[in-house]
Formats: sequence, C-alpha cells, structure tokens
Amino acid sequence: MPSPREPRPRPGSLRGRARRRPVGSLAAALALLAAVAGSGAVASPAAAAPAPARTAADGLREVMFVGNNWDGTADVIESAGELRRIGRVNVIPDREERMREIYLDPIKLAFFLGVRSGPGEGHDQFVDDMYATPDGSAMVVSRPSFADVVSVDLRTGRINWRFPVAGYRSDHMAVSPDGTRVAVSASTANTVHVLDIVTGRQVGSFKTGDKPHENVFTSDGLLWNMSIGEVTTALDAPWLDWTKGDRRITVVDANTFKTVRVIDMRERLDAFGRGDLSDAVRPLVFTPDEKKIYFQVSFFNGFLEYDVATDRITRLKNLPGNPDLNPDRTSWVNDSRHHGLSMSPDGTKLCVAGTMDDYTTVVDRATLQEGPLVETAKPYWATVSGDGRSCVVSESGADRVSAIDFKTGQRVASVQVGDHPQRVRLAHVPADWTGPTAP
Repeated sequence: MPSPREPRPRPGSLRGRARRRPVGSLAAALALLAAVAGSGAVASPAAAAPAPARTAADGLREVMFVGNNWDGTADVIESAGELRRIGRVNVIPDREERMREIYLDPIKLAFFLGVRSGPGEGHDQFVDDMYATPDGSAMVVSRPSFADVVSVDLRTGRINWRFPVAGYRSDHMAVSPDGTRVAVSASTANTVHVLDIVTGRQVGSFKTGDKPHENVFTSDGLLWNMSIGEVTTALDAPWLDWTKGDRRITVVDANTFKTVRVIDMRERLDAFGRGDLSDAVRPLVFTPDEKKIYFQVSFFNGFLEYDVATDRITRLKNLPGNPDLNPDRTSWVNDSRHHGLSMSPDGTKLCVAGTMDDYTTVVDRATLQEGPLVETAKPYWATVSGDGRSCVVSESGADRVSAIDFKTGQRVASVQVGDHPQRVRLAHVPADWTGPTAP
C-alpha cells in the first residue's frame, strides 16, 4: 500500500487503463463538427437537492443510483452501510431505434462520433445523470450520446417518455427541492431545459454560457448553472485558456427562468490574485445555509471558497498532487484535475475527489486541513450517503463505488458496479424492488 500522502496507480486505475485523450481522432471529429456548425443546422428539441425524504409508510426505500456511463446501465445500491447492490437498470432499451436515427442523419452521426472521441474518451456516453420520480416508480436519465432525457419504468424497464434536448448532447441534471422538476444541460446548444419529472413536458428553459454543465437548485427559488466551455481541445496550456469559450455562472428564477444574476469567475479569480487559474467552474457545493460555495476549476488540484453575499472568493485550498501524474495537461480527462465535491450534512467537512491524482480526501472546512489521501481510482463524483456519515465516490477507473467516513477520513465500504461509473445520486424506489436487471 502506498504512503497515504503519495498515492500510486493501481491495476485498473486511470494510468493502468490507457485513457489518454485520443487527440488525433478528436481533431478530426472537431473539424467535422465545425463544418456542421458552420452549416447553421440546428436540431429542434421535442445543489442538486436530494430526493424528498420518504418513510417506510410511503412504501419506498432510500437507495443510490449509480450511472455506468459506458455501459448504458444504472446500478441501484444501498444508500448507507455496506453499499450492497440491489439491482441494475438498462437505461438504453431503445438503443437500436436511436442508433438507426443517428446513422440516417449525417449531422447527428457527426456529433455522436464527436462525443465518442471527445468527452467519451473513445466510448459512447449512455448515461450521465439520473434521479427518481417522487413516487419512486421511474428513473429519469440524461443520455449524452443520444442527446436526450428519458424516464425508465423501474418495474418494466420500458421508457415512459423521451425528451430530445436542443443540440446534440445532454449532460448534468438537477432535481427541484420538491422533486417535481428536473433541469438538464444541453451542452452543445448552450441551453438548460426544465422538465416536469413525471410527464417529461418542458416547463421552461434558459440560455447559458458555452457548454452548460452542472445545475443546482437552491432553497431561495433560484437555479444555478455552471458553463465550463470547451474541454475536449488540446489547447490546454494556461496562456491558451481564453480559447475555451464563454464560461460563467448563470442564476435564474426557478419559476420564471429569467436571469437574475451572472457571475464571471474570471473577474473574481483575478481579484483574488489567481489569474493563472481556469474560470471553468466544475462541481460545486453550497454550505447548508447557502451563504458560501466551494468549487473546483479545470486543471486545479484543490478548490476555492466563494462568499455569495459579498460576491468574492475568500479562500483557496491547494491539495497534494500525485507524483506519478503525467504533467502533460492534454492527457488529463476533459480538463479535469479534481472533479467531485460534497459536504457533510452539518457543513463541517468537505469530501474531495482527486480525479487525476487517484485519491479522495476529507477536508476540515474551518481549517482547510486535509485528512488521509485514500487511494481511489479516477474518482469522478462525490455525494453523501443516506445516513450522512460518509462521502460516497464513484471510482471510474476501477468500476467501483466507495464510502469514505467523514469522521475518520477512511474508506469504510466498497461495491463493484458497471463500466465507468460517474454520477451517484440519492433516490427512492419501491420497498420491494429488486429489478429489472439488465443483461
């Protein structure tokens, strides 16, 4: 076992599974996409809060959904304790139909291949994000390669509804505090759609910066979107950061979808004296009182603290780097260095997924002192267990989900899941649910 301060690659880790960005094929795909974009063709579309609390009287069971991005499946695991797997859902039961549509449309095919060679690292992206409907009867899933959102019946495995997003790729989602609406980023159309989670009907939408990514509903009736710009080019040198596009935080009224605030982190970073850092805000998390935000940015091994009321960055935490990490930034997946952040329910601890450095660590929020660096293989997301005691991370380099205790900073449980797990979300399913099971 390596020193807790110097994690080493493990079998199946990022550097053991040859996941360098396919620059040559990506360049060709980008050229093709640029030609398509130039034609003017556009497809027409047909914090994050946890799922609302439920009790046994509701006939529901609290679980976690784990999206296996390259498999096209979602594992359902226990929300606390041993993280035992309960069942698996095939989220692409309509794969043949979707592929037929794509092959018959050269524009869709160009973008489909672009997703594969770019953010998909040579793989199709069949599941990005997922939530449960309020009654626990269905899983709502964003499917990047199919540029849509679908509702999958958890009993039958059939699709209840499908919503094609604007453009050619769907991305991160968020569910409203009451569980009735879901927001999804349409990353190539610079748009966020807000859908009725039961019917799939669009109830609103708004425009964002380039490549909208994470969405977070807050308790004051706002919806925050973070746009991250272009993350698949090889123009990753710090002096070329300006080529990444218009990156900003767009805050809208969650009922009217009118913009109430735009935050340009470039200005805030410059004022903080860190003009060298990217302004592409990746995962972020609010404190329980929603007065502060902790966020990660592209290429940085650490995070920053932002005060909402004063509109300024107040602290920065630089976390240890893995000495074995390839310093070539073009080899870092989708401009990530650290990608995954969660906070303990009492707001005293942060859990950080050190994606490219192959570790996860718990950080004291008051002192910003990190705990043990727990070796984890390309951890790509972090959330909180159902009992609030642990940080749960997806180890996309080992096809595993692990729980890290907030108190001790040590791994307390793990479970194997499907190929390339990314998003992990708390959800509810019927108490007696055990399937359907994907082949």
